Amino acid sequence: MKKYLIIILKITIAIILVQTLRFKFTAHPDSVYIFSTVGLEPFGRIGVGIMELIAAILILIPRTSWLGALLTFAIIGGAVFMHLTLLGIEVNGDGGSLFYLAVITELLSGIVLWFEKENIPNIYQIALK
Repeated sequence: MKKYLIIILKITIAIILVQTLRFKFTAHPDSVYIFSTVGLEPFGRIGVGIMELIAAILILIPRTSWLGALLTFAIIGGAVFMHLTLLGIEVNGDGGSLFYLAVITELLSGIVLWFEKENIPNIYQIALK
């Protein structure tokens, strides 16, 4: 049962990451506004989009799902931080939906990362070989 729940969480995270890419890659006004406000337009918007795409792919591959979860946790952690410091919870009258989606994604990626922790390679042992 746990195995299937983790698979559902991974798919959910990947769907969330991929469905937001169209806003970043098409320079949607809301996305441009967000990245302009934090001083990262346009390279940050495109760069974050590419990283989210990579994270979505990695989280669906069993061998690299820990890396996808870690990357998602880091990227979305940055998004939550920007909402709390520069953007505010509500952006352009969205009722906070972007912020709440980021928090949910952060929690889900943290859960996946926790359950994938035994799959994270021990870099110290690899370096000693």
